[in-house]
Amino acid sequence: MNKVVLIGRLTKDVDLKFTPGSNIPVVTFNLAVDRKVKKEGHQQADFIPVVLWGKIAEAAAQNTCKGKLIAVSGRIQTRSYKAKDGSMRFVTEVIAEETKYLSPKSYTSHSTGNSNYIPESDMSLVGDVPF
Repeated sequence: MNKVVLIGRLTKDVDLKFTPGSNIPVVTFNLAVDRKVKKEGHQQADFIPVVLWGKIAEAAAQNTCKGKLIAVSGRIQTRSYKAKDGSMRFVTEVIAEETKYLSPKSYTSHSTGNSNYIPESDMSLVGDVPF
């Protein structure tokens, strides 16, 4: 199983691009995801590269900006390519299948599937779990 769920903030405004020839919408960005453990009293974060394709890429371009809190679920993908200097480069990134915008002003969902995600801060709304 290859499934990842992340909640973090966009490190910069997203830029909607289109693939040459097929004209498919694509957005790439880094998501700053806070670590649970602080180092010397300071919050630490990981910066995770995320790729959105198609309709969710277009929605992200319209609904997000630097600093917005977003939840992403998808899969991890690794790939390699030959750089201009001839060296092989390896990339690990999250290919998002679903996004949810968690910032207060725009709490909307754009997904390629069905979304039942509830942020941890809203778990009190669920009530008692029967197991």
